[in-house]
Amino acid sequence: MIFSSIVFLLYFLPLLLLLYILIKDSYKNAFLLIASILFYSWGAPKFIFVILVTTVLDFYLVRWMFAQVKERSRKIVLVLSVSMNVGLLFYFKYCNFFIENINYFLAKFGLDSISALNIVLPIGISFYTFESLTYVIDVYRKKHAPLVSFLDYQLYIILFPKLIAGPIIRYHEIADQIRGRFSEYNSEIILSGFKRFVIGLSKKVIIANTVAIAADSIWSLDINQIGTKEAWMGMLAYTFQIYFDFSGYSDMAIGIGQMLGFKFPENFDNPYTSLNITEFWRRWHITLGSWMKNYLYIPLGGNKVDSKLRLFFNLWIVFLLSGFWHGAAWTFIAWGAYHGCWLIIERIGWQKILERIGLFSFTLTFLFVAIGWVLFRSESIGYALRFVKRLFVYKATEAHTTFDANFWTVFILSFVFSFFVLIPKFKEVHNSVYYGMKSVKLTFFSTTLAFVFFIVCVSYITSGNFNPFIYFRF
Repeated sequence: MIFSSIVFLLYFLPLLLLLYILIKDSYKNAFLLIASILFYSWGAPKFIFVILVTTVLDFYLVRWMFAQVKERSRKIVLVLSVSMNVGLLFYFKYCNFFIENINYFLAKFGLDSISALNIVLPIGISFYTFESLTYVIDVYRKKHAPLVSFLDYQLYIILFPKLIAGPIIRYHEIADQIRGRFSEYNSEIILSGFKRFVIGLSKKVIIANTVAIAADSIWSLDINQIGTKEAWMGMLAYTFQIYFDFSGYSDMAIGIGQMLGFKFPENFDNPYTSLNITEFWRRWHITLGSWMKNYLYIPLGGNKVDSKLRLFFNLWIVFLLSGFWHGAAWTFIAWGAYHGCWLIIERIGWQKILERIGLFSFTLTFLFVAIGWVLFRSESIGYALRFVKRLFVYKATEAHTTFDANFWTVFILSFVFSFFVLIPKFKEVHNSVYYGMKSVKLTFFSTTLAFVFFIVCVSYITSGNFNPFIYFRF
């Protein structure tokens, strides 16, 4: 089940909220856990057992680790838990990738290939694996004690708004909310969460799904059929599609969480207005960046290293792994390496050049980010390189794609909504929409508008082609 489906919008979510509001606070967590299991089981009934079994093992392994006195014993249990979680992720997500690459070398030497495994990737496995690792590592570091209640731990991992595509939530960010969120839970919070949910739903259904038409149609062509104009259109369309798709999901997750009394961390902050790549990664997929920083970059030494060479290595390896986390393909690894290289280049001196350019440096940064998305979207590195070449070496071809007025309207709006916060007055409007209206009139107006857009989105879904969220496969 996904947020932009009719089943979820008109049946699951309204019924869930109604029952959730009516039942006693002492039963809300148990009810929410059952609802979360049902939510995940709707589309992947077999894989829910994988999550349930691993949560049981993790819960008791972590409690066992915490009880150990000797550091060596604690490390052994830590390795067991981390190995189990990473092992499952490797098996489901990366096993066939490595088999494919081993077969490539075996073929070079005329040896028999290894048969690929018949594996179906569980939805959202990367996200709940990272949260499981967060919990065990933080307990090992003694940042917090292990949970006493197994149901509380399961709710932290399986909580449905963030289960499939984040935000990635570290346990300490939600610990006090699992049992202590009910004292401030009221209709105003529910209504505010609904408005945030509708913002995300509109991003996904109205904008992302519409610009995806261009991205999908152009990337389905042979590279020889793509002219320079089509290449630019395809790159820009996908650049806006992935932003509004993923930030839309995050808004919906944050909004649903708020409707249930939770406060999730923000995951996007207008990333395409960034003045450099370093800033972009402070604004894009914020919770992943935070995870990488705390559990990879800092353990590698972070900024506190003896040489710039080691610092550059730390940056590059973190982003290389970040790319690999996104998918089992060389294109994702190349995308991570690409961003790692830009971060190194900025520290060598490029960032100072961007600072001299001033505000318009966001144009260059946006271009570099968009070119990176070509790697992310392409099926092979070779195709991506030819695609990028087509961007800058002009070639006219017969147009293979045509778009109607609705597409062009939404495409222009995607530009506007990506950059309008660069104007201070519009940024104030943005903050009011996202973080609360100050007057009763504006609150009434925004609430009415939210219900209107909810109906519009439902009509889009019932009458248009359906697109799943991009990040579901990660």
